[in-house]
Amino acid sequence: MKITAIQFVALSAPLGAAKPYGMSKSLATGRASTVVKLTLEDGTIGHGEAWGQPAFNRGYEAFLANYLVGLDVFDIEHAYTRILARHYHFGVQGPMMACISGIDMAAKDAIGKVLGLPVCKLLGGQRLDSVPIYASGGYLTETPCEDYRDQIDLLAEGNYPAVKIKIGLSPESDEERVAIAREVLGNDVELLVDINSNYTYDVAMESMERLAPYRIGWMEEPLNPADFQGYGRLHKRARMPIATGEALYTVFDFKNLVDVGGVDVLQPDLSLCGGFWQGRKIAELAYANHLRLSPHVWGGAIGLAAGIHFIASMSTFPHSDNIPKPTLLEYDLGANPLRTELLKEPIVVKDGRIAVPQGPGLGIEVDEEALLRYAAA
Repeated sequence: MKITAIQFVALSAPLGAAKPYGMSKSLATGRASTVVKLTLEDGTIGHGEAWGQPAFNRGYEAFLANYLVGLDVFDIEHAYTRILARHYHFGVQGPMMACISGIDMAAKDAIGKVLGLPVCKLLGGQRLDSVPIYASGGYLTETPCEDYRDQIDLLAEGNYPAVKIKIGLSPESDEERVAIAREVLGNDVELLVDINSNYTYDVAMESMERLAPYRIGWMEEPLNPADFQGYGRLHKRARMPIATGEALYTVFDFKNLVDVGGVDVLQPDLSLCGGFWQGRKIAELAYANHLRLSPHVWGGAIGLAAGIHFIASMSTFPHSDNIPKPTLLEYDLGANPLRTELLKEPIVVKDGRIAVPQGPGLGIEVDEEALLRYAAA
């Protein structure tokens, strides 16, 4: 079944009247993504999602299509390997790999439709009918002190079993934000914190010491993603689990992190790490090193659907019937039309879980009118 076309659709969704929100390093005034449409010779269309600035991604459209159009879709992973081997000067940390990620999602979606199977069955078999989530909220804003408690109140109203909040302004601010979250959410909610790589080793250690009494489920991205040695040092003294990986590309980046003993929870983002192609390899790395994995998702609905299928296919090893900490999917609560409006049937959370979409491929139907509505020039 040959690939006849690959098209990138650039999307942009400004926040409009909504307040900018985000992380310790910057705030978002809108959301953007690149939808990949891959067409097969029988007319089957698969959809994927590529991370990053759409303008950069579109620059790779013709380059990658030159390698992939005309191939049997079932053989596509060999083409990715050829691209990386031939163009190693480009590196893997950047738009080319994000584009391959989106193409791979689309290819697996198309294969699933051809075979009449959900993507999770293609990845290793479907273990779950629904996946547990953690709710990402408690964002930083232009007026973080004034806006924060209302966000935590909304998280509490949602009755989410696990919640992640943004910290990273300073260790003192971290403790203030965590104390409020723990007070409002109670002791039964698993509380995760995200620094977005804003700290050096010493500042991260100070934050950990301050937060240790609050039973933190994990501290996410305390250090710059390139600081593998720093992660190794930090992990040796850590007062809580360390999670990271949303800014790492391919299994090779993750191997560097694992080799220094710097992490407890790997967090690949399927829209940039290499799609399901590299996501499976990263999951096997976690499997072989007895580490947890929790995919990062901060894009649109297609990437969210991919994360659902990824988790539904994952092994529970070394656990069996009793799983003390199930693999969690990130569910971002920030204003994002590309998550809520891109599908004809939006993905919804019920009782802290998301049902694995039914039907072949990713099991979703993209709303073409929404694509047109949010298409960037």
